[in-house]
Amino acid sequence: MTGGLIRRWIDSGALDLPLPGGGDTAQRWRRLAELAEVDIVVARLAEAHVDAVAIMAELGADEAKPGRLWGVWAAESRDAVLSAKVGRDATTLDGTKVWCSGAGLCTHALVTARLDSGERGLFAVDLGHAGVRPLPSGWRNPGMAESDTRSVQFSHVSALPVGRPGEYLTRPGFWHGAIGVAACWLGGARSVAAPLYSRAAEDSADPHTLAHLGAVDAALAAGEAMLSSGAAVVDEDPLNRKGMAELVARQTRAVIETAVQESITRTGRALGPGPLCQDAAHAKRVADLSVYVRQSHAERDLERLGLLAGATQ
Repeated sequence: MTGGLIRRWIDSGALDLPLPGGGDTAQRWRRLAELAEVDIVVARLAEAHVDAVAIMAELGADEAKPGRLWGVWAAESRDAVLSAKVGRDATTLDGTKVWCSGAGLCTHALVTARLDSGERGLFAVDLGHAGVRPLPSGWRNPGMAESDTRSVQFSHVSALPVGRPGEYLTRPGFWHGAIGVAACWLGGARSVAAPLYSRAAEDSADPHTLAHLGAVDAALAAGEAMLSSGAAVVDEDPLNRKGMAELVARQTRAVIETAVQESITRTGRALGPGPLCQDAAHAKRVADLSVYVRQSHAERDLERLGLLAGATQ
């Protein structure tokens, strides 16, 4: 189902979104949230695809051809290293890349790898290359299981450099992409809270149910407001000349992470175990979103946000 839906979204043009910073950033993030309301796992893959397209546009690559499904594989590990060897005529990748979502679904990927200099480069890879081998899955959680996230082995795989070494992390669009992830979290939170909205609309809804919904609705509204205000900041200063991109991204992610936790926790407290045990679609959404939101680094992100916020005073 996951592969079929993401392919339909690509073929239909549903993933042809405005690039961030071009004046329609709010529409881009609104659409990502809407996709996540439909299917959290497929939206997670869709977000990576549209982020890859934006990265290539920002860094001047010309690889975003129609019909391709892109992943962005940028996780690093001390125990598994992917190395890039830049030759006179070609660049090749060797080693293992961890946390590769869509490992058996994507046709292409943007992959970070270590250069001989120790710098981190970004490379475009055709995953149809014979040297690309997804490894057996070690995934044990039902949440996000259909994202096909696993390690991938690269053996002398041809790759095209995208941007300068280190530019993947230093470009303004890195933080624009971070907000795109949060937009998907927000759509997922809406879908998780949907049964609570339905229960509260019934005449028999008790005060506790209504109170839980009030808290959830306020948190979701705060998330939506942050996306709108963040989009305005990005469109006004797409090159981040004012240096606010990281602060806005971290604020937005923190507010939306709170909305996710409110939606999951309060919907469960208000409705009890019934939906989690008897509604397979709802149980899947809760499991998927619970894993997806852990792309946040929790207190580490809040610590960094605190440092940035303090520096603005």
